[in-house]
Amino acid sequence: MMTRKQKIAIFTTASLPWMTGTAVNPLFRAAYLAKDGARDVVLVIPWLSEKDQELVYPNKIVFTSPSQQENFVRQWLEERINFTSNFGIRFYPGKFAIDKRSILPVGDITEIIPVEEAEIAVLEEPEHLTWYHHGQRWKTKFQRVIGVVHTNYLEYVRREKNGVVQAFLLKHVNNWVIYITCHKVIRLSGATQDLHRSVICNVHGVNPKFLEVGLVKRDQQQRQEPAFTKGAYYIGKMVWSKGYKELLQLLSKNQNELSGLEVDLYGNGEDSDEVRQSASKLKLAVRVHTGRDHADPLFHDYKVFINPSTTDVVCTTTAEALAMGKIVICANHPSNDFFKLFPNCHMYNNSKEFVELTQRALTEEPVPLTDEQRHELSWEAATERFVQAAELDLFMPENTLPSPSPFMSLSYTDLSKTVEDTSAFLHNTISGIEVARRAFGAIPKSLQPDEQMCKELGLAGKI
Repeated sequence: MMTRKQKIAIFTTASLPWMTGTAVNPLFRAAYLAKDGARDVVLVIPWLSEKDQELVYPNKIVFTSPSQQENFVRQWLEERINFTSNFGIRFYPGKFAIDKRSILPVGDITEIIPVEEAEIAVLEEPEHLTWYHHGQRWKTKFQRVIGVVHTNYLEYVRREKNGVVQAFLLKHVNNWVIYITCHKVIRLSGATQDLHRSVICNVHGVNPKFLEVGLVKRDQQQRQEPAFTKGAYYIGKMVWSKGYKELLQLLSKNQNELSGLEVDLYGNGEDSDEVRQSASKLKLAVRVHTGRDHADPLFHDYKVFINPSTTDVVCTTTAEALAMGKIVICANHPSNDFFKLFPNCHMYNNSKEFVELTQRALTEEPVPLTDEQRHELSWEAATERFVQAAELDLFMPENTLPSPSPFMSLSYTDLSKTVEDTSAFLHNTISGIEVARRAFGAIPKSLQPDEQMCKELGLAGKI
């Protein structure tokens, strides 16, 4: 007898070639969830106009059709995994919000998935996908909705003008939209705000290429060959909020204690010029380079990865550095709790400890990762954690659920559902008013995709 396959649609807020976490991690999640053939998986990613593509995608990459971008995404993935994963890719209309540096959905993107396929929806960044959602309710269209919270939006907002007030308002908006949207929420770490129906679990893994590098380095160490011949570095988007401010402050404050230290910084971003100017004022040798792929052989021989960022929820580059067998120096912060499992991760609580750990790291050799530790960093383990945290193995489609007992008291359940339904109705009403949408920061005229986008996506009509 053939086992019925679960139908899973993964919606995310970004796509390659934009090398951001919400482009890369949901792509790997789709591949590994579909790996064993037990699930029908579809990855739903944003399609941008040519003008927006020019603003977002690096190296002047522009796609003339969704199929061309799909080929790019699949080729990138195939170069990094050693199996063929059969999952679908579909596109929803999106627009790039320059002020938010984010892609926002246009129209009712639940319509991308036909009714007969609408079983489980995974919303990567559920708050982001639903702030301005207007149309069919996610919980009405899908039988189970899982949210995966990637971003510590409150921390970013606090750093802006009137940040405390903005963060207060955003916290309640996030709670509201996620409450009416998701049956279950997975927070990657305790660095995110507490949310209704949420659990904390790191459901991300690392690109297998980094684990391959780590194996090579472990073999070199076992043969007593020099595995790490370079010193310290950091890689990340070059904006102050990604840890550059904290790093340069630590280096500036402790220049005498860290005399002789050399650090290479790699990244592209809006604050590149300012970072370069600040680094040039230090007595230490801090070199600033343009960004590169972290898998580039250039990084393989560095021994120490310094990452003082506290805005990430779970830092991908920290996981990648550990997978490559390096020593990591990072802040003792909830975003780094998962990395406490690994002996090469050293956490500091203050400036003095940062100096001590950095000096020690430069003189010692990393501890080779065990097979168990390597597995914990892998996407195989991340997928196991996701299935468990999302309770996918416990999920039963509606037509197989047992009937409720007539003797069961449903008064509290009914009341809770009424409150939730009323909240959802209110949100849908507000999100359908252009003036209200604009007041809350939505992109103008984003209630429906325009004619050109409908044509590019092959939509029969506006969604």
